[in-house]
Amino acid sequence: MAEYKVSRSGVVLEYRATLQGNAWIMDELKTGEVEISSVFTFTPDDLLEKPTQEEIKDDFPFTYRFRLAVAGPSHYFIAGRKLGIDQDVLIAKSGVEWRRKLFVAERNISIFKRIAKLILEAKEIVIGGKREDAIPIEAFEDLIARFPNTYEMDRYAETRVTNIIGEYIEPERDFREQYETYLSRRKSRRSDTPLHAKELLTTEIEKFQFVRDTLKAWLKAGDKSEDQWQKALLSILPLIFPKYVAVIEKVPIEDRYTTPGKIHHREIDIALVDVNGNIDVIEIKKPEADILLRKTLYRGNYVPTGTLSGTIMQAEKYLFHLSKGGLASEEKITQKFRKLLPPNLRIRITNPKAMCILGRDRKDNGHPAFDEGQSADLEVIKRKYANMIDIITYDDLLHRLDNILASLKRRRANGLDATTL
Repeated sequence: MAEYKVSRSGVVLEYRATLQGNAWIMDELKTGEVEISSVFTFTPDDLLEKPTQEEIKDDFPFTYRFRLAVAGPSHYFIAGRKLGIDQDVLIAKSGVEWRRKLFVAERNISIFKRIAKLILEAKEIVIGGKREDAIPIEAFEDLIARFPNTYEMDRYAETRVTNIIGEYIEPERDFREQYETYLSRRKSRRSDTPLHAKELLTTEIEKFQFVRDTLKAWLKAGDKSEDQWQKALLSILPLIFPKYVAVIEKVPIEDRYTTPGKIHHREIDIALVDVNGNIDVIEIKKPEADILLRKTLYRGNYVPTGTLSGTIMQAEKYLFHLSKGGLASEEKITQKFRKLLPPNLRIRITNPKAMCILGRDRKDNGHPAFDEGQSADLEVIKRKYANMIDIITYDDLLHRLDNILASLKRRRANGLDATTL
C-alpha cells in the first residue's frame, strides 16, 4: 500500500508491502533499483531509512519511505528516472491532489510514460502553474478521467478480435457495436456541451499523432507483405489525404489497344474517389530503400530501379485506359461501387492522376538514406512525372503528417479554430 506525504521540503512515498513481506524490496535494492506500485523506480539513495534485519523479518510489514519529489519555488520536482522516462516532471505545489491516479491508470498503465511518448523533444513535463509550457491542472485531471477503465479495455480488446476474425468466424456477440455504445454513453455522461475549437483541435492532434505513430511502428517492424501494406495504408490514407472520400478496389477498365480489334477486360487494383467524384489511381509497394534507385551509375546519373520504373509504367497504363473509357466507364464504375460512395455522388474521369507510394529515402533513425547526388536525381525523377503521377516515399508520408501536426499545434497555441489557415 502506498501513501503520499506532502511537506514543504518535498513529497515522500510511504510503501508497505502487505502480501509479499518486506525482504524482496531490500533484495532488489541491493541489485541497484526496485519498482514500486508498478510505476516508480527507486535506488538505495532514494530510501530515507533502511530497515533492520529484525524489522524485515517482523510479521508487521515495515514501511519504506522513498524521496519521490523535491520542493522548488512553485513546483515539486520528480527526476524522470523515478518514473522510467527521460523527462523530469514538475507538479504545481497547489491545486493537485497527490494520489495513485495521478501516476497510474487502470491495469498499471503509467500516465507519464504515455505523455512522454508524445513529447520526446521536451526536457520537462510541467503540470500546473504559470509556465507557458505547463499543462493546466484541469486538463491533466480531465486526461486522468479519460483514461480507459478495465471494462472499456476489455470491450476494445474484444472489438479488435472481432475485426480480425470476423471475416472468417461469426462472433456470438457484436463487440464492435457494444464498444461504440459504451463510448457514446461515456461521452454523454461526461459532458452534454459541444466541444470548443481548442478541444476539437486537440482531438485532431491526437488523431494524427496516432496515425503517425502507427505508421512509424509499421515501418520499424517491417514485417508486412505487399498485400498487407496495401490494406494497412488504405485504412489511414483518407486521414492523410482528406480530399478522398472513398477507396475502391478491382476497378474495371477496358483495354482496346494492346490487341487491335480485341477488348481485354482489366482491373485497377486500387483507386481513390475525391469529394467531387473524380477518380485517381494509387499504386502501393513495400517500404524498401533499395527499390527506388539503382546502386550503379548510368553515365554519371542515378536511374530508377526496375521496380520503380515498372510501377510508373503500370500507373501510366491504368491512367491511359481509364481516360479512354469515357462516359460508359464512368457509369459502369459508379454502379459497381454505389454502396461505397456517398449518396448521389457520381464517378468522374477527368484528367485522372496516379499516386505511387513506395520505398524509403530515410533510415529508421531519421538520417537520409541517400547522399546528395542520389537525392537530387530522385527529385528529378519525381518532377519528371509530376504532371500525372505523384511518387511518394513512406518518409514523405511521415513528413506530411509531421507538418499537419505542426500546423494544428500552432493553431491551438494561437487560439485559432480548426478552419483557420
